Amino acid sequence: FRNADGTTRILRIWDQTKEPDGEHPAPFDYGRGAEYTTEQINELIRAFEAGGISRNVLPATDNSGHGTAVTGVAAGSADFTEGDLQSLRRARGVASESNIIVVKMGVPSPDSFPRTTELMLAVDYCVRTGIALNLPTVINLSIGNTYGSHDGTSLLETYLDTVSDLGRTTIVIGSGNEGAAAGHTSGVLQNDMQERVELAVTSFETKLSLQIWKNYADEFGIVIEAPGGTSVGPFESILGMQQFVIENTNLLLYYGEPGPYSSTQEIYIEFIPADAAGYIQSGIWNIRLIPRGIIDGEYHMWLPESSVLNFNTRFLRPTTDTTLTIPSTAEKVITVGAYDSALLSYADFSGRGYTRVITRVKPEIVAPGVNILTAAPGGGFTTVSGTSFATPFVSGAAALLMEWGIVNGNDLFLYGEKVKAFLIRGASPLPGFLEYPNPQVGWGALCVENSLPE
Repeated sequence: FRNADGTTRILRIWDQTKEPDGEHPAPFDYGRGAEYTTEQINELIRAFEAGGISRNVLPATDNSGHGTAVTGVAAGSADFTEGDLQSLRRARGVASESNIIVVKMGVPSPDSFPRTTELMLAVDYCVRTGIALNLPTVINLSIGNTYGSHDGTSLLETYLDTVSDLGRTTIVIGSGNEGAAAGHTSGVLQNDMQERVELAVTSFETKLSLQIWKNYADEFGIVIEAPGGTSVGPFESILGMQQFVIENTNLLLYYGEPGPYSSTQEIYIEFIPADAAGYIQSGIWNIRLIPRGIIDGEYHMWLPESSVLNFNTRFLRPTTDTTLTIPSTAEKVITVGAYDSALLSYADFSGRGYTRVITRVKPEIVAPGVNILTAAPGGGFTTVSGTSFATPFVSGAAALLMEWGIVNGNDLFLYGEKVKAFLIRGASPLPGFLEYPNPQVGWGALCVENSLPE
């Protein structure tokens, strides 16, 4: 992330995990974290290379490597003076001369994802900084989870749609890695016909939650049957928490209401160990849905993302569509899935569309996401897979388009939805898909050359 003369291309780093101080005050009026400018980063580089400080005392370090790998794909530069030239060229980022803004997320929630407030502040910071510096800005979000209605109406997604209209901003988000995780199922209820959903829970599962999303006008009872045959329900559709104990497992049940941005209803069920062993009862759990008054009938269920569950905790009859993670179902963002560029095939882990609003095509595009060579913290390279690393290919491509349009004066309005439209028009077909768009690869594979106007 450095220029040829060794100076940094990073304009700002905001580390939300740091305590603000006089030398590195918190940015804007957030009151949290510490901000490092280009000048301060260059000073640290010079001190490090002169032996004045060691690497382990550098501020804003990347502890997981995820952010470094993502940024390397989008905007990494390679040192061609040493090493294997071919590998170094492969490891160079898409927009390898672009400026960079970095936000290190603060205080993760128990599911290992940063809280919504931290993410919204990070996006706000990037947009504000881009406006202050009078620079077009691409925001890469290689992050997501399964919690929400998957129709683009969550608080975070509504915010992203709104903030995308500020400045000259393009927001790019990965579709997640839940395509093959069997963490989603759905169906259509009919009056006088019960439906049974089987959920396999493997041994040593310490916690589990289940979301049920439905039309608020539909009414149906819910009965939960534990692996040993004991059952509870039908539950009363009342607000507030309901608690039950069944086969050494506590069930906490919450009925939600429609919100200001969504007319759907959530029923949230949490499974918590009730005995000293600390594990949920393993085996096949059955969720029975008993129609009482069905108007629409469509329902969806989601488990937490597979990375926080034991292997094989899953629905036995999953629905592979609508496995996008949130916030990638937001309307005004570019949603990116993954494909294997070596085999020219869809990557089965890649989150699939469409959203619950079936007319909204997501993902719009796919990019390479299997065995990607990129930067590692502390120097060197690493190989990674996932939609987290397909997303920065599109972020880098968006930056190149915006440079061509805005910076070079060819199209001063080439940002946001216009970038999305150009990328869709230039997308290339992949073998095995006859119809476009489709829930797996959207409009096709990223192709920057075809996306530029003639």
